Amino acid sequence: MLETQRLILRKWTEDDADSLFEYAKNPEVGPIAGWPPHKNVEESKEIIKNVFNGAECYAICEKRSNIAIGAVELKLNGHTDMTERDDECELGYWLGQPFWGRGYMPEAARALLRHGFEDLGMTTIWCGYYDGNQKSKRVQEKLGFLFHHTCNEVPVPLLNEIRVGHTNIMSKERWEELYK
Repeated sequence: MLETQRLILRKWTEDDADSLFEYAKNPEVGPIAGWPPHKNVEESKEIIKNVFNGAECYAICEKRSNIAIGAVELKLNGHTDMTERDDECELGYWLGQPFWGRGYMPEAARALLRHGFEDLGMTTIWCGYYDGNQKSKRVQEKLGFLFHHTCNEVPVPLLNEIRVGHTNIMSKERWEELYK
């Protein structure tokens, strides 16, 4: 478990399926990140068991309620296509729409960056967003990620689409300059 000023980042449990469905069914949330809206609570349970089961995948919860309102993850080697190195990973995240604009996502992601660099020994953390996802782009800018490259033909298998993807990078040295 990780803690920030306003948030708790904890492992997902099947008990989170109702709140996951509540936020993941919204068509404004998943498709812009490359996944379809959830259809029912059972699907959300399956996502918790089979997708949100990564070693560094966390439910984002407000401290006062401990209810899952989003997810943040460091996708380690073998679970990301951005790197094949064990000392690099990919940051992924999403947040329920009622919580947009409160600074929660940069707050949660900052905690995970610290965890990745200090506790897990990462040298580089990658992060990306699809063309048009201005909110995700803005989070990465606020965190201090630097542009690395754009790919014009990125497969989005869960939506059966091809999109333009932008990839950003944070080195441990940059993180130390910004946050130490």
